[in-house]
Amino acid sequence: MNRVFRPLNLVCGVALLLLVTSIALGQVSKQQTSSAIRSVPSGSKMKFKGVVISRDADNFIIRDRTRQDYQVRITDDTSIKTYGSFLKSGHKYPVTDILRGLIVQVEGRGDSQGQLVADKIRFNESDMRASITTDTRVGPVEANQERIAGQIDELYAVAAEARSEAANANERISSLDDYDLQASTAVTFRVNSAVLSPEAKRQLDEFAAKTTNAKAFMIEVAGHTDSTGGEAKNFRLSQERAESVVQYLAVAHKISLRRFVTPMGYGKTEAVADNSTAEGRAQNRRVEVKMLHTRGMTQQPRATSAAKP
Repeated sequence: MNRVFRPLNLVCGVALLLLVTSIALGQVSKQQTSSAIRSVPSGSKMKFKGVVISRDADNFIIRDRTRQDYQVRITDDTSIKTYGSFLKSGHKYPVTDILRGLIVQVEGRGDSQGQLVADKIRFNESDMRASITTDTRVGPVEANQERIAGQIDELYAVAAEARSEAANANERISSLDDYDLQASTAVTFRVNSAVLSPEAKRQLDEFAAKTTNAKAFMIEVAGHTDSTGGEAKNFRLSQERAESVVQYLAVAHKISLRRFVTPMGYGKTEAVADNSTAEGRAQNRRVEVKMLHTRGMTQQPRATSAAKP
């Protein structure tokens, strides 16, 4: 009889051991995925590499290989480039190209609030190109990674796979699920011109006034043309119109360039009026300007019930 029950006892014992082990691993996984943002000592110089897991206009959170999270603050003096090579400096990029899922190397010093004020940010150009097209895919990638505690290297692999699957995407900014439209205007141009008219400058002055006391915002600038002329010419002209708006807002109203999403010219592809009429073509020769606030900064906090005495 003992010989009969020994295999059964052994099987039951192994099953119980596996159950206890899975519960323990699940608890460890929850502990590891709930890492808090680590404070950087004021004045302390740090340099480390990690993956961007969230960001807004002025800050982003980076997670290093030890699963420590740090909040990084970007200033006008922050140098943002790709890695250079022998006798060749890296290529400069705007702050708006630092997106979730991008692997970066950050160097800077801590401030009084425990943030790391970045002096230098470096990354591979191939990673940057992929991140621009897949910002909306990083959220699901992060959620999947959170289920695999302690495996930051696997996050890199999953993020790279997601970028490859979305290689044809062309996301310039975060979706409207992440940003709220706060103000907008559209200025028009004369035929074959990228020069701002007095009326266009007046409209931009009114738009700029709305940014004076605003925080955590970005500005999206999109240039357009009517249907006359060749395709290549229209793309070039629409880009020049967008850049003239950015230049006016930056120079005349001192709006920092890090506030601007990379200006884009769409040519004649996004008409808002009938191009068969002179009036319609005039409306299509435009630049649309939008001020976007991060939703997390504009939502009102939930009301809490009063504490019982």
